[in-house]
Amino acid sequence: MGMKKKLTAIDVVEEIKSGDISCEELILEIYERIERSELNCFITLNKENALEEAIEVDKRRSGEECRRKKLLGVPIAIKDSISTRGIQTTCASKILTGYVPPYDATVIEALKKEGAIIIGKTNMDEFCMGSSTETSYYGPTRNPHDLDRVPGGSSGGSAAAISAGETVLALGSDTGGSIRCPASFCGIAGLKPTYGLVSRYGLIAYANSLEQIGPMASNVTDTALLLEVLSAKDERDSTQVKTKNNASTNYCLSWLNGKRSGNGGEGVGVEVEVKGMKIGVPKEFIEGVSPEVEKSVWNAVHKLEDSGAIYEEISMRDLKYALAAYYIIAMSEASSNLARFDGLRYGLRTGKDEDWHTTFSRIRGEGFGEEVKRRIILGTYALSAGYYGTYYLKALKVRTLIKNEFEDALKTHDILAMPTMPFVAFKLGERIKDPLSLYLADVNTVSINLAGVPSISVPCGFSNGLPIGLQLVGKHFEEDEILKAAFVYEQTFL
Repeated sequence: MGMKKKLTAIDVVEEIKSGDISCEELILEIYERIERSELNCFITLNKENALEEAIEVDKRRSGEECRRKKLLGVPIAIKDSISTRGIQTTCASKILTGYVPPYDATVIEALKKEGAIIIGKTNMDEFCMGSSTETSYYGPTRNPHDLDRVPGGSSGGSAAAISAGETVLALGSDTGGSIRCPASFCGIAGLKPTYGLVSRYGLIAYANSLEQIGPMASNVTDTALLLEVLSAKDERDSTQVKTKNNASTNYCLSWLNGKRSGNGGEGVGVEVEVKGMKIGVPKEFIEGVSPEVEKSVWNAVHKLEDSGAIYEEISMRDLKYALAAYYIIAMSEASSNLARFDGLRYGLRTGKDEDWHTTFSRIRGEGFGEEVKRRIILGTYALSAGYYGTYYLKALKVRTLIKNEFEDALKTHDILAMPTMPFVAFKLGERIKDPLSLYLADVNTVSINLAGVPSISVPCGFSNGLPIGLQLVGKHFEEDEILKAAFVYEQTFL
């Protein structure tokens, strides 16, 4: 069986259930691609278990239980910051080398329940700190469109694996753009859900008040399907919003149910349209981006207009403070969260133990990379006596202003449209020595995390063969609106 390039999750499920493809052959072909690859997308592979599960799928595919599973036999790659029982989970850091979690994250339980097969754990920026997947202890991941360029970060391994056909679906996590940045740079779809939609139980924390686990796929339909699975209720996560409105089926568009074959049929096929949808284009997001990116994003907005949407330029004046507020909050939370990594209970243990302070300092000095140390030190400084009010509290006040500004803009518009990244993927090594230039790369993504609203990045063009991403932002818990617009645009772009 030759695997079609960019085989979708819905294709895989339908063809496995109908017996048109062998799950075992599909998984073997995925691993052959990974083993031939120069991209360095994976830190740990799950080959033995994955093949055993694939053989079981082939045996039981005709059974009633299998036929109900939404992701039966679909290969999925998991970002290495999400806990997977029995599979090493390192956050791409030396300090967690050899750490094997004794439990699954809630999203992993949900994936297994629906029949997905975990291929392995993907490379990332160490502890999600970076925009290029260059801070990984296991070396950088390369961009499938140009091996000399970065795939974006921090979920770079997940995005590159999808783009290169080394998996069908992937999970990322997004603290300030870590799903959307690599989705833009690698030319795939990636969605950051509303804060509180997807359980964070089992996500190794970087900045709790900002981060969300989200779906990554080669197309919008698969992204919607994966989001439906991920948004399962979880009593263990107190930050997950428990309302009648966030039943997981609300986040799967009606057209998806039409496309998905529940009983071997074609489904009813529901037409999706954006007629009358009001789109706001904040001029602050367009200013300063590269000319190619600006042109592609405006082309995308005009295509949505041709499909019946209405757009207008708007202004969001407080956005200029977003980057500074984000990095103060994220680094402060990181300095607190990463205090638990001491090598004494799990992970790295080096040299002979001396007194606690010396041992603790030595392990953390050897175990953490330069970027992680930088953020811990800056975060600790921002939280220290005398500076807490000047930096951290002020950043929290700015966060409220930005949240209010998004809410005001979305009162008069259904969605907002803007570039995901201000430029295309840059060269490996080009920015890593200048941390500020890397932080500035996040200028179009961090404000969405501060506001807690949902956002999706979809491909909208190319510049010298490198993908450009369109970012669509919606109201809290209205993922269906941005998915609908993204799907309509995708049909015109393909």
